[in-house]
Amino acid sequence: MIFSRVWAFALVLIGFGTAAGSAAALDAPRALPHAKKADSHLAEPHNASHHGAHAAQPAAKSTTTHAGAGRGGATHATRKAARAGQQAHMTARGSARAAARGAVLATRRHRYHERFTASSFASGDFLASDVTAGEDPVVRQAAIDALGGMNGTAVVIDPSNGRILAMVNQKLALSPGAEPCSTIKLTVAMAALSEGIVTSDTPVQLAGFRMNMTQALARSNNLYFEELGRELGFDRVRHYANQFGLGELAGYNIEGEQLGVYPDQPLPETEGGVARMCSFGQGVSMTPLQLGAFVAAIANGGTLYYLQHPATQEEAAAFQPKVKRTLDIAQYIPDLEDGMAGAVEYGTARRLRENFHELPVFGKTGTCSDKGTRFGWFAAYTDAPQGSLVTVFFLEGGRPTFGPRAAELTGEFYKNLWDRNYFASKGLQDSASAPAPSSQQAQP
Repeated sequence: MIFSRVWAFALVLIGFGTAAGSAAALDAPRALPHAKKADSHLAEPHNASHHGAHAAQPAAKSTTTHAGAGRGGATHATRKAARAGQQAHMTARGSARAAARGAVLATRRHRYHERFTASSFASGDFLASDVTAGEDPVVRQAAIDALGGMNGTAVVIDPSNGRILAMVNQKLALSPGAEPCSTIKLTVAMAALSEGIVTSDTPVQLAGFRMNMTQALARSNNLYFEELGRELGFDRVRHYANQFGLGELAGYNIEGEQLGVYPDQPLPETEGGVARMCSFGQGVSMTPLQLGAFVAAIANGGTLYYLQHPATQEEAAAFQPKVKRTLDIAQYIPDLEDGMAGAVEYGTARRLRENFHELPVFGKTGTCSDKGTRFGWFAAYTDAPQGSLVTVFFLEGGRPTFGPRAAELTGEFYKNLWDRNYFASKGLQDSASAPAPSSQQAQP
């Protein structure tokens, strides 16, 4: 009898350790027997109490009023009421799965050290072959200065028409692409919102904690998006990814552009299945142009443009937008923006704010690796009535390369433009620098 009680107490301790371990591993690398890849938050480990606090509290909302908040039809309250049954189903299924996976996850948690052989720094004149005559010279120089000596590419897009204003290191930007890492979460989140599976504040039960979409995007939580992937299933995940432009050319007659890959079949279950595809895009190859085109559609309210890169000043002067398709996503954009704003203000992209504070920025980081090379992604946009800019910074290299570093460089890029008074011509810089109105001047 005494032995039985001791054994039961040991089981309770094991269960507690499993829950705590699940929380602690949100942003730490997870080495599975079938995959030698860094998890999407290798560079930003956090402890269990840190994540427990965020999981237990409502997500912080951005204090910036942005144009996207007015987009779309139904209100948050209406959508929540209409989907109450689906949300309850999601929470119940998540609870059952979390309990079943607890013991399995406990056996998978161990330190994983990966050896990187690629260099994070460019060598030689890697910009010599870039075609730049039709680009905005101020934007291009700001991007070059931000990249510094890092081995990567920066693509800057006007989301109102799909024009590429600058494409630094075009050889890399037009390559077959790379694993999207956690930037794939944007397409999965939009698919789940469109299917009514969750809203931005639906709590989803995971292994030992609960989390909503705003928190999961801001913190880039893999377990949350694995659960969304299972709920959606591969067919729906792939349908939305294709609608958002993955698996097809993003540009219109851009010489040298190559096609990324979106597979016809999910990963085998032994390699993580659709869940792993949705957490950081294993099995997918995405190009910086494809990601930029989709983020531009989020920024402009749902128009997916063919990206165009004028090769001469004459082509730039005669530029005409070309619409690929209109996405029915406008009403869900505010839900997505909450998490993207959170990433910049307190989440995985907060390094951006070390360099730039003057305008609201919405973004998503991504970090993963393959065969000794680490990838660092950050896709973002500024949002203001007078105009926006979409940026994709993609880095390749070793240990100094990761998503938060790409976010930091993006902040340097925006600061470079600000220091060059670039936004003044758009009516942004003067208004952002002006003092706030006093209480006597405020209007009701």
